[in-house]
Parts: sequence; structure tokens; C-alpha cells
Amino acid sequence: MKQLLIVEDDLTLNEGLCKALRQEDRKIISCDCLKAARAQLTLGIIDFVLLDINLPDGSGLDLLKEIKKQKASLPVILLTANDTDRDIVHGLETGADDYITKPFSLSVLRARVNTQLRKIEGESTAGADKTFTDGVWSFNFDKMIFAYDGKQTELSKTEQKLLYYLTQNAPNTTTRDFLIDRLWSDGEDYVDENALSVTVKRLRDKLKLGNKIKTVYGIGYAWLTEVGEPK
Repeated sequence: MKQLLIVEDDLTLNEGLCKALRQEDRKIISCDCLKAARAQLTLGIIDFVLLDINLPDGSGLDLLKEIKKQKASLPVILLTANDTDRDIVHGLETGADDYITKPFSLSVLRARVNTQLRKIEGESTAGADKTFTDGVWSFNFDKMIFAYDGKQTELSKTEQKLLYYLTQNAPNTTTRDFLIDRLWSDGEDYVDENALSVTVKRLRDKLKLGNKIKTVYGIGYAWLTEVGEPK
């Protein structure tokens, strides 16, 4: 589970950010000052920081420098009303991975945060064996080889991602909200939920999955293994 630290002194905005970024595979930790943020960084393992620059007890840029000195790979997005080119360049040169100015779209914010988190996932899985085998089904996600009973089938990028998340989370249920966000978020304000149902059907047909992908009505989908049921 990824731990996201939000540092924003506007309590209404802070609450909105927490709600916008909350997902089943994330723990959201919020602070309204540098002192509380430093305490959280000391106490727990933080995977991402959304950091306001103008805070009541100092500048977020100071905390950014501390974070990057201790762990340069920890992604930090700056959040601020300072929108001049000079401010943006200064923030990025200080070590920020991205910079968002107020006011902003929550959908764009989510997309940028998701981009940083996907980079973490990509680095953590670099060199890993991204294969999955279950009976007559065999998938190699690195080489994009997807086979049923030894016969290979071509899948679209969206179908590949859907299959990856379902098999990685098997036999647990992966929610519709999670899948829609991961497959189509990237700045879109709205995605027709029927798109997910259609993609699942195509995947079932191409790989002759039948009920191997179980529909958990009102919640999401689960890849059924021989030893477990979705939960």
C-alpha cells in the first residue's frame, strides 16, 4: 500500500485533496504545517509528497530540500499560488518532480500524481519477472505474449493493463473505480463506466476466460485461482 503525504494549510483544500486522491491501495496522511510533515516523514515510510510552498511555519521549499537530501528518489509535487516562470523554474531546480499552480483541476492533479506513482511502480518492478501462469493460461507482460492452451492472442494496451491488474491482485476483487482510474485517468474528467465492461468482455472472448474473470456485482472484478475465491 502506497502512503501519500499531503501538506496543505488550507483545511478545506486539504480535505478535498485527500478525497480526490484516496484509493483502496493508498493511505493518505495529511498535515497543515512543516513541523507535522517532518514528524510524519520521520515516523513512517512515505511514497509520495504533495507539498504546498506557503505554509504557516515556513517555506515548503525548505522541506523539499531536506526530502531530496535524504531520499532523492521520493517524488514531490509542489502546490502553490506562485505561478510565474521564475517561481516554477526555482521549484523544479530545487528538486520538485512536478509543479501545480492554484487554481487547478482535480482531474489533472490526479493524473499527475498517478504519473509519479507509476514511475515508482516501474522502478520497483524493473528487472522483475512479470509473468503469470494459471493452468492453460500463460502471460508474459514484458514480452507481451498472452496465450491460452499454447495459442497466442494479441491484446490491446488497455486489455493488457486490465489483465495485469486482475492477475496481480488475484484472487482478490479489484474495484471498478481502481481499474477505471488506472486504465483511463490521464486527465480525463469522465469515463463512461461501460467502457470497462466492454473491455472485460473483449478480454474474456480473446482468451476464452469465461467465468475465470468473476464479476463481483456493484464492486468490480476478480481473477479466480484454483485455491481461492474473491474477497
